[in-house]
Amino acid sequence: MNPIGVFDSGVGGLTVLRALAERLPGERFLYLGDTARLPYGTKTAETVIRYSVQCAGRLVDRGVKALVVACNTASSVALPALAAAYPGIPVLGVVEPGAEAAVAVTRNGHVAVIATEGTVRGGAYLRALQARRPGLRVTQVPCALFVSLAEEGWMEGAVADAVAHRYLDAVFNGTDAPDTLLLGCTHFPVLKATLARVVGSGVRLVDSAATTAAAMEALLAGREGWEPVSSYDEQLSGQPIPRFHFLATDGLERFARVGATFMGAPIATSELELVDL
Repeated sequence: MNPIGVFDSGVGGLTVLRALAERLPGERFLYLGDTARLPYGTKTAETVIRYSVQCAGRLVDRGVKALVVACNTASSVALPALAAAYPGIPVLGVVEPGAEAAVAVTRNGHVAVIATEGTVRGGAYLRALQARRPGLRVTQVPCALFVSLAEEGWMEGAVADAVAHRYLDAVFNGTDAPDTLLLGCTHFPVLKATLARVVGSGVRLVDSAATTAAAMEALLAGREGWEPVSSYDEQLSGQPIPRFHFLATDGLERFARVGATFMGAPIATSELELVDL
């Protein structure tokens, strides 16, 4: 059984992998974190496209049957190049599924997007949202410190609350406030409990990791011969086959330590591999 390939510039994309694993319990996964060259958000589009094609190429060489671009920056600029480079493999990014879900759930036509500065500056979510619903109000908020909080494991508590209030109070305290909050960074799903508490119960949170997993399920369902499996069989031809394998381009120890927060479970040394792109 060929795995689904997932790549990101680092560990944030593990929230997407986690959502995929929950949505597709019978699938295997191969994840690549380009930790030697992160962040992608500060690079030119040309560089991000080159890095993305290299990451995808490594996964394709390992026999993946589909590709998930679990990086907002790469999703916003590299999908056409990836589709051209690997025409036989379905490629899915995180921006479009998140935008689709946010448009579907907003009641007052006002969506807030929180993301990194690079993603906000690039405007990928703004374009995707307004392409689906012209006239939609979109408020974008760069929230760089959320990335640091997530990687430090400070998802809840006084510090997380204070940062969330600082970023979001001005946006959500008002008569014409957004009724939908789109988490436009793969780091942010681990902060959902804090974010939900700060913005209030009347605001719907859209997790781009969860929506991407749902989109991948639908994509696979449309392919001939694919059938959903309710649980993963660790035996294949009598040999144990791990469900997850993780590739990183630098810092395996940190990848395992920080990545466990995003995966919601420890990452075993046997599942890790250092690669050079």
